[in-house]
Amino acid sequence: MNQSTHWEQVYSAKGPDQMSWFQAEATLSLALIQRVSPDVEAAIVDVGAGASMLVDGLVTAGYHRITVLDLSIAALTQAQQRLALSQIGSSVTWRHADVLTAELPAAEFNVWHDRAVFHFLTDAADRAQYLAQVRHAVRAGGFVLVATFAEDGPTRCSGLDVVRYSADELHREFGNDFRLLESGREAHTTPWGANQSFTYCVFCFEPKR
Repeated sequence: MNQSTHWEQVYSAKGPDQMSWFQAEATLSLALIQRVSPDVEAAIVDVGAGASMLVDGLVTAGYHRITVLDLSIAALTQAQQRLALSQIGSSVTWRHADVLTAELPAAEFNVWHDRAVFHFLTDAADRAQYLAQVRHAVRAGGFVLVATFAEDGPTRCSGLDVVRYSADELHREFGNDFRLLESGREAHTTPWGANQSFTYCVFCFEPKR
């Protein structure tokens, strides 16, 4: 089963609030984005967004150049329908694509956000391709916010293996072109009461070449 089919089945079988990563509000991600890029004219991409509530918070905060990208049509549809009901989603660009192969505009984004995609990349070649996409799509001086399972987090999610990271390990994966501005941990509680530890890192993209 390929990745697209897997995630389509996951989102078709469950509602958004039945996913382990569900957050009623994406409080930490939103606060970090507003801190590093307060200008509401900033172009923001949320990769592997699923049906995340982050887009709702961004639009409500006044951002209007937002791209939501995910492998699953079902996930994107859930988010689109939710925003349509609240009549706040007209400024969002929806992309059904794999972040590893999506045709992204060059140096377009001020902010790249990823909560719980990178840790699914267990193959080094996939991680290299992901970083190539970041380098291509984020403008110099832009910000990259990545959250993965922490070193004491789950080893699997939604039937798939993951790679767990400390802040230092995640920084080493991204390399010297990404200056670590801040890092921290999030103790996430799933809808059924289980605890999951996440590592959050905020990088500034400063290509040396």
